[in-house]
Amino acid sequence: MIKKLIFAMSFILAITISAQKINDKDAVNAVAEKLRLAMISGEKSELESLILPELTYGHSGGHIDDAKEFVEKLVSKKSDFLTIDITNQNVSIVGNTAIVRHHFYATTADAGKAPSDVTLDILLVWTKVKNDWKLLARQAVKSEKKK
Repeated sequence: MIKKLIFAMSFILAITISAQKINDKDAVNAVAEKLRLAMISGEKSELESLILPELTYGHSGGHIDDAKEFVEKLVSKKSDFLTIDITNQNVSIVGNTAIVRHHFYATTADAGKAPSDVTLDILLVWTKVKNDWKLLARQAVKSEKKK
């Protein structure tokens, strides 16, 4: 009897944990989409609501922004994304950390320059703070993949 009860409790716990990971993956996908849209709009309050103050944001050219610089560049249009398309997104959850990888294809018009295209592979690290996912780190590398 006790063995059956322990087995049943273990089964219920496993299902609950599995369901939570699925819900977390959905939430991370949703917050990643909010980030994509905020990077296009350059809306300061939306950008700030998605990141941690400790953000480290690595560009494919080697420059690393902190949270303040990341937001300022997008708000001022120094980094101006006209479009961002994301493909092949993969989300892995490890405890309160989400690792997101995706292919990033964008059209930019940085600081008023003529539009140009950028193709990158991105690694995002999100952390769960209370019930919200916040961006802690991002690293981009140049990619040869086409849209």
